[in-house]
Amino acid sequence: MNHDNDNCPADLSSCAPEAVRDAVKSQRAIRAKRYRWPDPSTLPRRQWMLGEWLLAGEVTAIIAPGGTGKSTLSTAIALSLASGKPLIGQKPKVARGVWVYNLEDSQEEMEKQVVAACIHHGIGRSECDDRLYLNSGLDMPICVAADDDGKPHLDEDVFLQLEATIRENDIGAVIIDPLISSHRVNESSNEGIDLMVKRWKRLAYQTGCAVVLVHHTKKLGGREATAEDGRGAVALRDAARVVLVLNKLSANEANEVGIDAKERRSIVKVEMGKASRSPGTADTWIKLAGVEIGNGDADEASDNVAVAVAFDRPDAFDGVSADHLYLVQQRLGEKDWRKDAQADDWVGHLIARVIGLDAKTHKAKIKRIQATWTQNGVLLEEKRKVEGKTVPCIAIGKLVEMSELGPNAPLRMANYG
Repeated sequence: MNHDNDNCPADLSSCAPEAVRDAVKSQRAIRAKRYRWPDPSTLPRRQWMLGEWLLAGEVTAIIAPGGTGKSTLSTAIALSLASGKPLIGQKPKVARGVWVYNLEDSQEEMEKQVVAACIHHGIGRSECDDRLYLNSGLDMPICVAADDDGKPHLDEDVFLQLEATIRENDIGAVIIDPLISSHRVNESSNEGIDLMVKRWKRLAYQTGCAVVLVHHTKKLGGREATAEDGRGAVALRDAARVVLVLNKLSANEANEVGIDAKERRSIVKVEMGKASRSPGTADTWIKLAGVEIGNGDADEASDNVAVAVAFDRPDAFDGVSADHLYLVQQRLGEKDWRKDAQADDWVGHLIARVIGLDAKTHKAKIKRIQATWTQNGVLLEEKRKVEGKTVPCIAIGKLVEMSELGPNAPLRMANYG
């Protein structure tokens, strides 16, 4: 350390080099800010606007493959905020102004999406007042940043206009859908994307609104998306405080809870891929339901428009009772029921027959029931010799008490066959 001037005063500007002294005098001089040791009770609480998905003053990123209902979900988020009603499993703190800026759909298409959602959820203008704002980028495109001569530059005038509109209309959340259509920065440039997203963060902080940036994933080769799979640079994921990831329900997950293939195609999981301001929440399941919006006539049917609806995740044991377990236990003596799901005499075939399932279609669900019953000790695994080989089979464990059976148990036993 250089101590050439031990008498250097606290104001270093008088003993520093001339260039440093000039910088210190600048109106934009950088200063270290001393910690003020605030009373914790005086610090403002984080203002969550919609569950733990949207936070005032911060950026949320929604990352999803094509066809997973990003815009449909965005419409549901907007309507939930504007009405103050929990439409998709996330509770708004209060009704707030919300601005959807869809840069791909027409104004007409956006209005159809809102109309369909309002019809399904029973929401009218009186619930939303004038808190819902829609803009189409086809009518009014925006470009907040661009690469000029290989370097990214912000368009401050666009951000100032956005800020003025947010303040003028008391908007609590802005949804930009999709992000790629709002800029001309190299999507793979961390420098450019970081510059742009940090400016969105500054806009959110200065106005106190939540900013939602909807983004596509890269090609996934059929696997599920994660927070790391946003297309291009990772700067968006890193700068966002919350990252929501959308995935269509997988075949395995659907089978595990007994959802058929047709219904599975309409169900989307919303996973919290990143939660920097909360402990995070469990996955939210939504269903994309078709709604006739009533614009048809005698010659042509009305448009059918997708709406995001809250969907309660089924459990493998939905519809399974102590009566079913009792019947399974009673029939285990019929033969050597095998543990292995590949065996012809797999115990799952017995479970399926008793409960009324298809052993092939609902294989994952049956395996989960079998594993749970074994873990609970009501079924036991034991080795037996079958056709000259020692194999794991399933035997009766702790018997079901008769007091646990339902009133229709005797009829159920009589009709079993």
